[in-house]
Amino acid sequence: MRRAALAALLFLAAPAAGAQERVLTARPDSSFAARDRARASFAPRERDFLAQPFRGVSVDSAITPDLFPLRATGVSTAPVRQAAAAFLAALSAEQRGRTSFPVDDDEWRRWMNQHFYERRGVGFGEMGAAQRAAAVGLLRASLSARGLRTSQDIMRLNHTLGELNGDLANYGEGLYWITVMGTPSATEPWGWQLDGHHLVINYFVVGDQVVMTPTFMGSEPVHATTGKYAGTKVLQEEQDAGLAFFRGLTDDQRRQATVASDKRANNTVAEAFRDNVDLTRVGVPATALTAAQRERLVALVGLWVSHMRDGHARVKMAEVRRHLDDTRFAWVGGSGADDVFYYRVQSPVVLIEFDHQRPVALPGFAADRPTRQHIHTVVRTPNGNDYGKDLLRQHLERHPHPHRH
Repeated sequence: MRRAALAALLFLAAPAAGAQERVLTARPDSSFAARDRARASFAPRERDFLAQPFRGVSVDSAITPDLFPLRATGVSTAPVRQAAAAFLAALSAEQRGRTSFPVDDDEWRRWMNQHFYERRGVGFGEMGAAQRAAAVGLLRASLSARGLRTSQDIMRLNHTLGELNGDLANYGEGLYWITVMGTPSATEPWGWQLDGHHLVINYFVVGDQVVMTPTFMGSEPVHATTGKYAGTKVLQEEQDAGLAFFRGLTDDQRRQATVASDKRANNTVAEAFRDNVDLTRVGVPATALTAAQRERLVALVGLWVSHMRDGHARVKMAEVRRHLDDTRFAWVGGSGADDVFYYRVQSPVVLIEFDHQRPVALPGFAADRPTRQHIHTVVRTPNGNDYGKDLLRQHLERHPHPHRH
């Protein structure tokens, strides 16, 4: 990775006329050495992971087939396609060369939450103002206003973490990279990926269908009380809605939902390099809920799905409702006002995880207990359609591309 890419530039909006971009100062080389050691130690795990063919998230070692038919949705993807084309056009030839990959490339699966991971593509920290505006334009065309705001606030809080731990070279708002898989097209499959610390979005498009998973959103801290972005908060609505849903269950339903009442560790199971994780059925089934509780469960899922643009979110939520009887809600931890917890919504067509995690880089917290100031969340499409893989398979079966690699 180039040292220039580690300069965290203000990028979330083009600077005002006459304003100068501020390049943040790197820490001494020791921080880079530690990062490089972490990368080297992780490399064998990445190789082993990529050597495993993609299968997808399963339950009891089984993949349910035929859940994701190729079809028309009536929701245009033209704005995303046009924004992606504009982003690519804003790059130099050299930048496009390292940002563009085949639609079936393993680059889709090369993502990771941790800050030390070596990303490919073009990073916000190296972009000029016009390029950053085009990159934000791609996010704006792809996400809802809420999804864009959450994404930008996660990036800002990564800057806050750098301020708090004195390492703005490795934690900063410019340390996020974009890659584009395939060529933006109205008929051929393509997509894009945003990859960085606590924020990963995979966005696959074929025709007017969209798959926006895996998506990882998190932060440490989740609330900036000092510094450049004081007042910024993320993932509080998702936190509070999960707690409210659990509290709204009856005693018997809470017993069914609860996997463990004492939370001492990190509980997410579907983060990076867990594309083929096999789950068991845990938690309270939706069939055990009242009609009102089922609607509250749908609303909870909708909170996560609403990071997508509204039309595509409605298509996804119709899919979620069709499989509501096969959906479960699971819980780990307490339910007090300040308790830490983990919850999971597990459906044949969506997997959602929310987790309060142990502190990693945030000073002043005991390292052996989870805290509400460090959150990880994951949204996946089980049964083989993360990254739109099942839709891509069907498309290629109908429209073979003999020279594709």
